[in-house]
Amino acid sequence: MSLCTFTLDNGLRVVFLQSYAHVIYSGIIVNVGTRNELPEQNGMAHFMEHMSFKGTGKRSAWNILNRMEVVGGDLNAFTTKEDTVYYCASLERDFERAAELLGDIVFNSTYPQSEIDKEVGVIVDEIRSYQDSPSELIFDDFEALLFKGTPLAGQILGTEERLLTYGTGQARAFADTFYNPSNAVFFVYGDIERKRVESAAAKYLSHYADLVLQRPEPAGPGVYVPQNVRLNKDTHQAHVMIGARGVGGRHESRLGLYLLNNVLGGPGMNSRLNLSMRERAGLVYNVESNVSSYSDTGVFCIYFGCDIKDTDRCHRMAVKELDRLCQDGLSDAQLRAAKKQLIGQLGVSSDGFENVALGLGKSWLHYGDYQTFSTLTEQINELSREQLLDIAQSIFNPDKLTTLIYN
Repeated sequence: MSLCTFTLDNGLRVVFLQSYAHVIYSGIIVNVGTRNELPEQNGMAHFMEHMSFKGTGKRSAWNILNRMEVVGGDLNAFTTKEDTVYYCASLERDFERAAELLGDIVFNSTYPQSEIDKEVGVIVDEIRSYQDSPSELIFDDFEALLFKGTPLAGQILGTEERLLTYGTGQARAFADTFYNPSNAVFFVYGDIERKRVESAAAKYLSHYADLVLQRPEPAGPGVYVPQNVRLNKDTHQAHVMIGARGVGGRHESRLGLYLLNNVLGGPGMNSRLNLSMRERAGLVYNVESNVSSYSDTGVFCIYFGCDIKDTDRCHRMAVKELDRLCQDGLSDAQLRAAKKQLIGQLGVSSDGFENVALGLGKSWLHYGDYQTFSTLTEQINELSREQLLDIAQSIFNPDKLTTLIYN
């Protein structure tokens, strides 16, 4: 695979990774998310994602939705706390069609008020559906505790009350500030010639003007104060989160933390939490641990659902597994096995072309580079027992843990 990068005259960065994938994955990732919102703008980044499909200077909402559908392509988008992604999967023959459409909806949307009036109802329904799922909502509430008082504590979807105040004027002002070529990356992944990528970028994306407005820097993650919170959600079972601040996406401890998380409660059925709490004790149906990274900070968390009467027992079992990693670390044999498992999982995931494409865009937007599977493998193999013990004692320290319980 060969990596190609260049920047158009209007500031749009382009990154292209050639592969044997017969489907072409292309997209535009914009450097704006919940973290960039002012208090009175909560939910605006996600609102903009929806509204970008509702009309441009040359297309109606129906024309946008139909443009890739008629050739069997797939157009999609999502919003995170740090970026908004618009992407398309298409056959190689339709790559130029996808590139032109992506530029149109990202840089040429008009945000008509008539469409806003309809779409707000759709987003409100999305919010209500989310609030009806405690196993999902608790993750947002947990991050709100970790990053209290900062935009990272805000919910991506926003609130019903705030959404009802948004109109065409606010959308255009937000777009003028953030939806500029110099604040975005066009990414392409698939079996296509470099010259076609260069030609399509020049033809369909270079003419959008960059307003070069002064974009405010996103707020920092703030000071972390561990908390223990119980909320009465009137659920039939308890939902529990335990965790702490993690590390940023290029922090030297990132891969070590991912490996420890994999051992503790990663996707493998042989994770320590799954073995102790589900397989041996039979106390939970779902238990997992997760690591997610932002550009300068991150989140480590354990989640499980259990019978309310078993809440304290399950909590002690989870903390015990953290303590084992802090006190004993991993033996040489356990470390070798953990490295082998994580590298294998990364290898399997790298065969998921859509995930690779999205990772390519995100990596180039935030860090200006892309780490290949071979590079990650080398870094994982270099991890030592001592490094992992230091990471465990830093992140899993009992004095640094926050707990949130729904019951």
